[in-house]
Amino acid sequence: MIPIRDSIPCQTKPYVTWGIMAVCVAVYLMMLLMPDEVGQHFAYMYGMVPIRYSNPDWAYAFGLPPDHYLSFLTSLFLHGGFLHLLMNMVFLWIFADNIEDLMGHQRFAVFYILCGLLATYAQWYFYPTMAVPVVGASGAIAGVLGAYFVRFPYATVVILVPILFYPLFFQVPAIAFLGFWVIVQLGDAFTAAVFDNVAVDSAWWSHLGGFAAGALLHPLFIDNKPAQADLSAE
Repeated sequence: MIPIRDSIPCQTKPYVTWGIMAVCVAVYLMMLLMPDEVGQHFAYMYGMVPIRYSNPDWAYAFGLPPDHYLSFLTSLFLHGGFLHLLMNMVFLWIFADNIEDLMGHQRFAVFYILCGLLATYAQWYFYPTMAVPVVGASGAIAGVLGAYFVRFPYATVVILVPILFYPLFFQVPAIAFLGFWVIVQLGDAFTAAVFDNVAVDSAWWSHLGGFAAGALLHPLFIDNKPAQADLSAE
């Protein structure tokens, strides 16, 4: 299921959201221009490699110097492929503007980064010996989805469901779409935990951690501004 648009209008321009998208695209294009070996080294340097922090001896032997956890931040702007980037940008485009509108630009920027850091920490906590880079805006975006889930549960989301080569479009409540998204993450995380070697290269715990952080923490970033939940019924 691919979200296409939602029903909540914005009162302000989402400049922070646009800026985040621009940085992610720019970094991805820069990495495309790098030779493969350089690009791989860049991903290990600035992607979050959990074992780098759990086992400093491994990091030293692998050639990764101490970075004081900088990669917990920089990994939020790296992506592993075009589809990875595209889907993250689609989710950011559709859902982040309303949360930025609700919080204001500065508060939203802090909220987004905080959710991303907590999401990355969750991935490190559950997979401390993982030796591949965790990259992508997914964890921070999951925080946005968590806030959206709470603030606009009855907004309408238009989704695309491709059946072979025939596209079908449906309108569903945000609570249903995002609830299904959470169930998928829980299922994948459970599978990875049970079989230990299945899908561990995907940041399921980052997604879940970011979603929980966004759902729980977003009220702290709203300056007593009423939610636009009444608009979601339109």
